[in-house]
Amino acid sequence: MTIAGRTVMVPVHTEAAFDSPFLVRRPDADGVSVIEHDGVVIGQATFPGKPRFYALSTFDGVPYSKIAVLHGLDVLATTVLQTCIRYQSRAKTCQFCSIGQSLAAGRTVAHKTPEQLAEVARAAVLLDGVRHMVMTTGTPNVTDRGAAVLCESAFAVKAAVDLPIQAQCEPPDDDRWFERMKASGIDALGMHLEAVTPEVRARIMPGKASVPLERYYAAFEAAVPIFGRGQVSTYILAGLGDAPEAILEMAERLVGMGVYPFVVPFVPISGTPLESHPAPTPDFMHAILKPLADMLAQANLRSADIKAGCGRCGACSALSTYERAGAAA
Repeated sequence: MTIAGRTVMVPVHTEAAFDSPFLVRRPDADGVSVIEHDGVVIGQATFPGKPRFYALSTFDGVPYSKIAVLHGLDVLATTVLQTCIRYQSRAKTCQFCSIGQSLAAGRTVAHKTPEQLAEVARAAVLLDGVRHMVMTTGTPNVTDRGAAVLCESAFAVKAAVDLPIQAQCEPPDDDRWFERMKASGIDALGMHLEAVTPEVRARIMPGKASVPLERYYAAFEAAVPIFGRGQVSTYILAGLGDAPEAILEMAERLVGMGVYPFVVPFVPISGTPLESHPAPTPDFMHAILKPLADMLAQANLRSADIKAGCGRCGACSALSTYERAGAAA
């Protein structure tokens, strides 16, 4: 929803949301919704309309919405491979992950082909003004870890439409993949830590934790010169057990390498092992985001300069708002 000109992702299908004191009323004729807190009107919000490209289907008969969806206000997002080598085992799966749920529910398809992605991306740009695209993937193997399928997907999209693309995967085993990804048309790269301390990584994502932090550091060092400072990022989920000090210590190391640490509050997803895990408090997030925004400003790393992806969108975190507040001050 958009509040005061800022589009944000507000979770509604969670345990915490059911007990929330906030209420958003049905939109009026102008599309404006009233926000209440314990019955008192405190503001207004609007919701993005249903994308026009959702009404279409691919040449082979798959609804566009099963290939890619609208995120935020102007971001096209897709999970190229809706399967993962870690998801099939509860001993290996990331405890917060729901990659298999939408597939089981029939809301998506297991493998989006390059041709399908190109067709949908072009329509989303022409019909709905999409400005950048996020391609993520389940991890298919322990070698390229999805880099190959992202390369072929990005190449097809860029051949169809001029759209900035962020690709997201685990660090591949060979750094030469970064040059291949850049050459395929990928503009920005996300390699997501999620948790920053070994004990939390082992508990929350036991399979992914088999890729050591040292491999992430080496991959970041190799990728930044290829994609550019600030065009390599990592997603950090605050509230999984890492202390604010640990997150900020990791962020300082990443910023020093030219990596943008996109810190977001953890949002539990129904149907996952962490569905009842509490979300972090506003004070917890403030203790991280305020000093992190100052750190980013000192390093001249800004979300607004990211070519594509989660950091540029910013709907899942207030970090970019802290950035702007610091710049204004």
